[in-house]
Formats: sequence, structure tokens, C-alpha cells
Amino acid sequence: MSAHCQLTGVQPGFGNTISHSHRRTSRRFDPNIQHKRYWLPSEGRYVRLTLSAKAIKTIDSIGVEAAVARIRARGVKV
Repeated sequence: MSAHCQLTGVQPGFGNTISHSHRRTSRRFDPNIQHKRYWLPSEGRYVRLTLSAKAIKTIDSIGVEAAVARIRARGVKV
């Protein structure tokens, strides 16, 4: 599973962990990715989306139809 959101496009960020002695080692900041299933009334089927927690809140406010339209506009197959 790749850690990216289908709606917002958020991906992992990279940086360093800095220890007490100030040694730096690489680390990865993963977004909070969840799998969520939504009913899509226009197509009469469920769609399973890979979303960040922020994108789930966005779908709650704009609706699943508008969110799927945005995802398809980005060129992602739903």
C-alpha cells in the first residue's frame, strides 16, 4: 500500500531524526491514511478510497459525489 491520499494527493515527507547527541538519521513522516468505503448513488455501487484523515473530513463537508469528481479530475481511476 502506498501512503498517498487519492483526494488531496498528500504523500510522505522526509526529514531527519535528531538525537540528544545531535546525530541525524533519516526518517519518514507518513500521512494518516485510511481506507474508507462510500456508497456512490449515481453509479449504484460502493467505492473504496484511500484517504487521509483530512480528506475524510472534506468528504463529510462537500459530499462523496463532488469528491469522486475531484479525484477523477486528478486522473485517478475510481
